Amino acid sequence: MVEIPESHPRRNSLISRKIIVEATKQGLLADSAMIAHGRGEAFDYLLGEKTSEIARLSIKESAARLIAAKHPVISVNGNTVVLAGKSLIRVAAVLQCPIEINIYYRTEKRMKLLYDFLELQRIEVSKEENPLDWMGDWEAAVMSVEILGKEEDGRIEGLEGPRAICSAEGIEKADVILVPLEDGDRCEVLVSLGKVVLVVDLNPLSRSAKMATVTIVDEVARAADLLLEYVIKNSSDVTEWDNDLALKESLKVISETGDL
Repeated sequence: MVEIPESHPRRNSLISRKIIVEATKQGLLADSAMIAHGRGEAFDYLLGEKTSEIARLSIKESAARLIAAKHPVISVNGNTVVLAGKSLIRVAAVLQCPIEINIYYRTEKRMKLLYDFLELQRIEVSKEENPLDWMGDWEAAVMSVEILGKEEDGRIEGLEGPRAICSAEGIEKADVILVPLEDGDRCEVLVSLGKVVLVVDLNPLSRSAKMATVTIVDEVARAADLLLEYVIKNSSDVTEWDNDLALKESLKVISETGDL
């Protein structure tokens, strides 16, 4: 990877772009992954490439709902695994919940590549020092995180074809699901089934953003790092969240940034 100076104003964005390109070459991602990333990157540019105050509140609300859940699960697609896999493994370790790999363009080869990649990330995370303010056996907590997705033993009622495939012990069983970069139709169905769906989506106008219980309008890696802080603080104060109002606030941030 070409060295990008620490002083470069768009350093993180350029690094993420390179990660997506390399992961696509390795077969971890579908070709459309670069298109999806580019679309999100455009919205992040409009957000000033930083976490807004409303995004922070959304992340805090999501943490509270994950903590209060009986069967939380973190669902990840390819882009999420390569951009924020380690951060979400840390969140799962603190919550002691599973991570489910669930991808739109599902092939046995891609599932194996993503599973192996996430497993390697889990091993690397297990060797880290304890996160700030977290007490306990970090290696044991990380290695106990179950990675689901290969099983194909669950179904999402109301969907047809490959999009209905999920893990019986993951999405099908879950009452609260964190789903970065979600598909709008699937998000709507999951909510209709009575599940709390927490979405990370840089586009506040997307169908998934509008259908979700709580939408975090932020870049997935930034959001995941901040989510870890909130789950460690163990703030389980769930509010009467108004997601439509939160999305309007995010649009206001975009509008104000554009006026600068």
